[in-house]
Amino acid sequence: MKLFLAFATGAVASRSYLTWTADSFIKRGVKATQGYGEATLYSGYEAAYDLTQSETYAEWYRGQIDGAVVLEDGTIKDWKSEFYSLDNYRIGNNILWWYEHTQLEKYKSAADVIRRQLDRHPRTPTGGFWHRDPNYPNQMWLDGIFMADSFYAKWTRLFDAENGTAWDDIVLQYDNIDAHTRNQTSQLLVHGYDESKQAVWADPVTGAAPLVWGRAVGWYFMSLLEVIPLFPPRHPGRERLVKYFTTLAAGLKEAQDSDSGGWWLIMSEPYPGAPGNYIESSAAAMFTFGWLKGIRLGLLDESEYLEPARKAYRGLVEKFVKVDDEDTLNWEGTVQVGSLSSNGTYEYYISVPLVENDHRGAGSFMLASYEFERRSDVEG
Repeated sequence: MKLFLAFATGAVASRSYLTWTADSFIKRGVKATQGYGEATLYSGYEAAYDLTQSETYAEWYRGQIDGAVVLEDGTIKDWKSEFYSLDNYRIGNNILWWYEHTQLEKYKSAADVIRRQLDRHPRTPTGGFWHRDPNYPNQMWLDGIFMADSFYAKWTRLFDAENGTAWDDIVLQYDNIDAHTRNQTSQLLVHGYDESKQAVWADPVTGAAPLVWGRAVGWYFMSLLEVIPLFPPRHPGRERLVKYFTTLAAGLKEAQDSDSGGWWLIMSEPYPGAPGNYIESSAAAMFTFGWLKGIRLGLLDESEYLEPARKAYRGLVEKFVKVDDEDTLNWEGTVQVGSLSSNGTYEYYISVPLVENDHRGAGSFMLASYEFERRSDVEG
């Protein structure tokens, strides 16, 4: 496969960035874990396999899952059945991918472990999943939507598709988080909210966190695109999910940096361009992926979003792709973490260091590259 990407400098490169990234991480080595960072990277390998049908990727990926995540008896290695953290559930999507591709019962059994835990997971008074018990009581974060609700929808579509109560519950998670975190003017969403309004960062009236952190918005944006295609077409919640996606896509268009094509770590006014703020790579990859997939699914108007998406993708390659002397691709510019275990201030977010070859950022870049490279008009 030979793909041509014209850079802003006028130079032309011939390379598939999806497979280059995949090959580089295999060469570098990835510790096999159940973490959501690795789960995100593994989704990039699912994309690489889909585009290339390379058994090299499938074999490597299965080696990461079997033993380190799913055991032969259908249990999950070292699973903590009384630890309720939405972050831990993201790996369920990858387990279900393997079930779909092999039909082996061990993968369904492992996914069922996570699905049963969702039934026990603590909830806010209005029915939203706590981000983590006991650390964050009555708090919903945008991150958690990506971690749990994509899996919830995928499991339901595969094994319980006629369960209207389950679909109602899934869309409730999106309804709750959107109602409490979205700025109706900018259409961007703050990091999360505390339904009890007790957190140090919580607005005393709304419970909302104070700032829009890019990667949290990216998690939410990607999850919407994972869930919308799974949702029953006639369920009234699907229309709401589509609206949440399209209005956020429009807000991201307004927030895109005109020079770099990327997005600021903290997107709330007046912080874009402020001292300490910077264009962050993981969120930029997530938003680029979201626009390109939204166009492909017919949710976004190509005439309105394709050129901004191309600009964003060029920016990812120019700013964040670095190649060493051994032709290994390195992914730069991803912030290590962002957490509402903090005080939620601007000073906190900009103090967190950047990480080279972060799996969340690299996996999101792979997904963006997949959407870019599968188009027939990738030249220029």
